[in-house]
Amino acid sequence: MRNFGKIISKKADKLSKEQLLSFLDDVIEENESLYSILESLSTGILILDNDYILQRHNTIAESRIPFTVHLEDLKNAQEPVWEYIDDEDIAKFLKKSLKNGITNSSEEFSIVTQGGSVRFISITISPLIHKNELSGIILLVRDITDKKNQDVLVHRMENMANLTNLAAGMAHEIKNPLGAISIHIQLIQKALKKARENENILPPKKFVEDHIDVVNEEIDHLNKLVMDFLLAVRPVKAVLELKNPEKIIENLVDFFTPEFHKYGTQIIFTPSGKESKILIDEKLFRDIFINLSQNSLAAIKSRYPECENFVKKDSQYPGMFKIEFSTKDNKVYIKISDNGCGMSDKTIGKIFEPYYTTKANGTGLGMTMVYKIVKEFSGEIQVSSKINEGSAFILSFPIPQKDTKLLN
Repeated sequence: MRNFGKIISKKADKLSKEQLLSFLDDVIEENESLYSILESLSTGILILDNDYILQRHNTIAESRIPFTVHLEDLKNAQEPVWEYIDDEDIAKFLKKSLKNGITNSSEEFSIVTQGGSVRFISITISPLIHKNELSGIILLVRDITDKKNQDVLVHRMENMANLTNLAAGMAHEIKNPLGAISIHIQLIQKALKKARENENILPPKKFVEDHIDVVNEEIDHLNKLVMDFLLAVRPVKAVLELKNPEKIIENLVDFFTPEFHKYGTQIIFTPSGKESKILIDEKLFRDIFINLSQNSLAAIKSRYPECENFVKKDSQYPGMFKIEFSTKDNKVYIKISDNGCGMSDKTIGKIFEPYYTTKANGTGLGMTMVYKIVKEFSGEIQVSSKINEGSAFILSFPIPQKDTKLLN
């Protein structure tokens, strides 16, 4: 139709009125057909000029991106489209693209709907070419929520597969208190039998009571084991969103610094210099850092007892706690290290196991939950340590892959 139109335009003066009207009907019909195709797409499309001012759109685009106005009201707008987008991250992405002359890029975002649910979208910037020149920009907006949820489901199923080993460990833990209960009940039974055979003379004072006390203690122990087990196997209720982990930890560092300084420990925070986003639950991500930081502080106190009553006289702190960010191979790496008392090889091997703890009042579940949360975020965690030198945890999380497909 495009080439046919050129031919008609050259011969318009030679065509009859009926021929021109017929051609106009064909053009209208094709235009309506193309508009119907545009409206039928599940991908949101925004066509912008070179200054990112909206020229055309399909209806689905308005439900994909949170706008402050209806797109139909922007027909004569003179401001770039980001001025009407109610999401700081998306607006920033578009501003950066225009400023740097980017015409082929993609990024993923998480948005909260009016109903309070979290949706994930990808926005792809593609060039609009006319007569071999850049005449504008095409924004492709895709809803990728189902794909993200499917990925989360797969990881949860993998985590559930580990329950067999966890249940085996639980069975082993239960054996000891059950054995103790059985022994003490047998002793009580023997004592009562002997009393009946000896004219119902009772055993020595508190003999039975002492055994019953032990039985009650073991019952309490069993109850705690069961509660801890339920806590360890309970699914992590994560609401995943695309977040910048550096900003989250930087805010926590500011919050923890006074406490660490109080115990003679300096915090060193090293950002990567990049604004990479990963798929996490912000609250649970904070829980990871809080647990690891408190463990590090306890290890530093153990190695440097003088930290308990530390008074800063110069710039030197005996304790050192570091958080270092880096990105490589589409992953965000977070190294959390200290110069505390360190851990033995045995402790390193058991550190993520439920119920294992080196603290007198520890539950043995803190690091288990850290491991579960990291896995929930599709991440990995590694640990290294040396006695009287310190420990280091390296966490890695995948950066969501960007869709760079162009509109054909």
